[in-house]
Amino acid sequence: MKREILINVADKETRVAILEDDLLVELLVDREGEERHVGDIYKGTVSAVLPGMQAAFVDIGMEKSGFLHVSDLADFYASDEEDEDNGDGAGGRKGGGRARTRRRSFEDTQIQDVLKRGQEILVQVTKEPISTKGPRLTGQISLPGRFLVFMPGVNHVGVSRKIENREERARLRALLNEIRPASGGVIVRTVGEETSNKAFQREIEGLAGTWKKIEKKAQGAEAPSLVHQEATLTSGLVRDVFSDKVDGLIVDEKPLYDEIRRYMKDVSPDLMDRMKLHRDAIPLFDSYGIEEEIEKTLLRRVELRTGGHLVIEATEALVSIDVNTGRYTGKKDPEATILRTNLEAAREVARQLRLRDVGGIIVIDFIDMEVRANRKRVFQEFKTWLSRDRARTKAFEVSDLGLVEMTRQRVRPSLFQSLSQRCPTCDGQGRVLSPSTVARKIERTLRRVGIAGAEKRVEVRAHPEIALYLIDEERSMLQTLRKGYGLEIEIRDDPLMRVDEFKLYALPGHRALEGGG
Repeated sequence: MKREILINVADKETRVAILEDDLLVELLVDREGEERHVGDIYKGTVSAVLPGMQAAFVDIGMEKSGFLHVSDLADFYASDEEDEDNGDGAGGRKGGGRARTRRRSFEDTQIQDVLKRGQEILVQVTKEPISTKGPRLTGQISLPGRFLVFMPGVNHVGVSRKIENREERARLRALLNEIRPASGGVIVRTVGEETSNKAFQREIEGLAGTWKKIEKKAQGAEAPSLVHQEATLTSGLVRDVFSDKVDGLIVDEKPLYDEIRRYMKDVSPDLMDRMKLHRDAIPLFDSYGIEEEIEKTLLRRVELRTGGHLVIEATEALVSIDVNTGRYTGKKDPEATILRTNLEAAREVARQLRLRDVGGIIVIDFIDMEVRANRKRVFQEFKTWLSRDRARTKAFEVSDLGLVEMTRQRVRPSLFQSLSQRCPTCDGQGRVLSPSTVARKIERTLRRVGIAGAEKRVEVRAHPEIALYLIDEERSMLQTLRKGYGLEIEIRDDPLMRVDEFKLYALPGHRALEGGG
């Protein structure tokens, strides 16, 4: 598989595109004024302890307090054996990994016995604030390097599960057990495979030194305050993703290109010949057709090569993805047609989840298949392509209804949320009242004014589309109201009004009466 990383730098924006076999699979955007917090370490103050939820809210100086669950306190480690917690630069702001051995169960401890309101605590951000929620926090601090993740206060050596060779795993464990400091544990990252003793030693010393600086700064800092900031988008991504599995890294800005070369010269000089400075007059993303692909990520509908399509809908609770055959009907065998469409959809859904950075609960409605073996084949294809995702995913087999339920790690708002804002007309619903519905609301409002009998002349002001609809389609309604209540009704259009908004004014004088929308 061919993999490339493209970095586009502008005055107020940096964009990173990851391509696999010339297809855009990930897009990361860092804009001026839009802060990234994942991986940052804060000295915070416990603002509330909630025994019922076994969680606490911690003030770290942001608009909303961070959420800290009892399982994320420093005394506990998560489940599973070993993992680097997908530290491979998921956005360049991952806090690295966490040892997966369990020291003692958090179920035996009540959070109210550990934390008190007003208590100061060192925490790390693991999830950006999303929608109405504040950031997710952990007391399990981790510092990612290129080859390993350092975890202060942990007595553990782990190896990324993506390193599959048993002999290499054993070598790495033995090596790290010898050189790791007593002050913390480590997890070897995927890039650390076949790395030398000297490289590990240098990185451990650097990360341990960073931790000492953090501790010293935290001791003298007043809560809430930031005591350590994670790497920038490009620095973190180069550190975490640019490896011998990447065929090329192309940058279109000379200063950043030089900065990355200096870093790679120290950590992986053998990869320097894979770097390239883009000098062409045609913009980097244009030359690879990426701008067009970015525009498509904002659309609900995704076309499939077979003629079918996906429809992606995001709601507050989950994201639904519907698979349709569209114009592709095959020749004779309907089951074969459906299977082919579902197989292509499985690959495309996995790509779209990464590209759009969709997180949380996801439900995929594949086209119903009668043959059980076909359902299994589609699911296995989906799992195979999901394995390329750097975010943690968990998918359940195709149900009898043709549904696949899954979850995907959510660290920050989706790409759609980052690049767009709520529509001021429909407030994010995607629909507005129809002209006939607005006309009925206007009719009821005019009847109330007529019944009150205080006004004889009124002006209805509405969006041009509604004003035209009233004049062309609602003449009889307006005439009935004029005769029934002795009202003189004037219609005025206002292009500044929303399509489902209207206002009534008493004439003369334009005194505001009722309005809607």
